[in-house]
Amino acid sequence: MNFLPDEKFALQLDVEDPLRDFREKFHLPLGKDGQPLIYLAGNSLGLMPKAARQIVEQELDDWAKLAVDAHLGAKTPWYSYHETLREPAARLVGARPNEVICMNSLTVNLHLMMATFYRPTKERFKIFMEEPAFPSDTYAVKSQIAHHGFNPREALVLARPREGELTVRPETIEATLDKHGDEIALVLFAGVNFFTGQLFDIEKITASAQKHGCMVGIDLAHAVGNVPLALHDWNVDFAAWCSYKYLNAGPGAAAGVFVHERHATNRELPRLAGWFGNDPATRFRLHLEPEFVPVRSADAWQISNPPILSMAPLRASLAIFDEAGGMEALRKKSIKLTGYLQFLIEAAGHSKLSVITPRETDARGCQLSIEVHEHPKELFAKLEATGVKCDFREPNVIRAAPTPLYNTFHEVWRFAKILGEHR
Repeated sequence: MNFLPDEKFALQLDVEDPLRDFREKFHLPLGKDGQPLIYLAGNSLGLMPKAARQIVEQELDDWAKLAVDAHLGAKTPWYSYHETLREPAARLVGARPNEVICMNSLTVNLHLMMATFYRPTKERFKIFMEEPAFPSDTYAVKSQIAHHGFNPREALVLARPREGELTVRPETIEATLDKHGDEIALVLFAGVNFFTGQLFDIEKITASAQKHGCMVGIDLAHAVGNVPLALHDWNVDFAAWCSYKYLNAGPGAAAGVFVHERHATNRELPRLAGWFGNDPATRFRLHLEPEFVPVRSADAWQISNPPILSMAPLRASLAIFDEAGGMEALRKKSIKLTGYLQFLIEAAGHSKLSVITPRETDARGCQLSIEVHEHPKELFAKLEATGVKCDFREPNVIRAAPTPLYNTFHEVWRFAKILGEHR
């Protein structure tokens, strides 16, 4: 749409916003002046849904009153607690319910997935990632490579930006797959790159990689709850995500996994097993039936019983996503919100700032990564001092993520105005 740079225009956009009331469903952190911060750090930690407190307190009350009997007798029985998350999580990632399980943390889940889907041979042993990948992913991948007796320096293939650029071109990914495809056992890309905010074409990467016989896994840490996903239809082999960023489930909240149905129903796949991945029909026969019988769903990768207190806030957040109309409605606002921020930065003619996130709406989500050419840490400190909460990534990038569930157009305008004073 055609944006205007004045404050009145920003306020009018908020009046016209059909999602404006969802902001009231979250606790907004306050600055020293008692006013809400301009919170643009949902890509690091989403805000707390107000409904989360009541849900968590319900679990504490059930624990206090019922103790062990709460596993079956709680208001929401603990034994099957993970099942309350299955369908809303599946809707967010474009999956069938039997393809999704919420459990563990993101990196733990990546290790569990690689235990199944990274099965290197002498001829096909490499893993293909983007550069820069999130460090935890890189650590996990290198340790998996070494665990199988290979040298990470030889087995890790990276799609790098061209010289003088910061994002990875699609043709670079294609060329790398064409060159190394027969040696690549696993492609493990982010859905959205943590540093640049680049949204990758997951469907295209998956099709190209599978054409070469590669397994495909996607880290959705910065994509889930941010952009629409269709993992089942895109034929992705597996995916994993955390839930404390755009999913607003709190620090260390239970993460999630997608396993495509063709794998999820396959009991013959190798995996690291635990009792809650076992068929419920024999799960509590324990020592009487010691053989592991995988559930015919993504639940087969669930090792332990549900972590109730880290799952409870996720129930509150997922209900808000459903109430808002899902990712299509949120994405519509997100495109406008982030586009407006880009417009304001460019309209001010900043010579000291460059947006390194792709301009195309189909190549980015909420986040804009802003390269600061002079005194970057001083600018970041000024933002913090004036009530803006975003984050800084070395050496000189400020990440700001206008989040459609709780950020406003006027907040974006105010943030851009503060940036504009950095001359």
